[in-house]
Amino acid sequence: MHGANRTGRPFTGDYAGVLLYRTLRDFGFANHADSSDINDGLQLYDCRITNAVKCLPPQNKPLPEEIRRCNRFLATELVTQPPRVILALGRIAHDAVLKALPLSAREFRFAHGAQHRLPNEMWLIDSYHCSRYNTQTKRLTEAMFRSVFADVAAALGRRSPPGSS
Repeated sequence: MHGANRTGRPFTGDYAGVLLYRTLRDFGFANHADSSDINDGLQLYDCRITNAVKCLPPQNKPLPEEIRRCNRFLATELVTQPPRVILALGRIAHDAVLKALPLSAREFRFAHGAQHRLPNEMWLIDSYHCSRYNTQTKRLTEAMFRSVFADVAAALGRRSPPGSS
């Protein structure tokens, strides 16, 4: 409602974006840490951000039908612009990627920090979602999130910033 639906850019203007964009900047994937508005000058490098669900679901919890309905859009993105590494923020994103490719969830189980070599030469790396709930309850700490980004950087052959893993 305040982010992607308003601006067209995922995580803009919401709490999860604070940690995400700061970490993207720290690892050289963004030119600055603020994503408050579509005209804020933010540029992403060697990365793209997309959502498994393209609309704002009630209580921000997508229903299985909404995920199924939107999956064709994700599948098209992954085919037309295939990434080398996919960072799934949460189980919903992880499962949506597998459905879009299509791959078996039994073969590639979600776990924070898990790294999955997919048959199509892509890597799928999992993280807990960077939501306010997960960070406030310490299910996801900044150090845990940075460690996952260090894995992403390594999979891309990039150097991580000092003290990042």
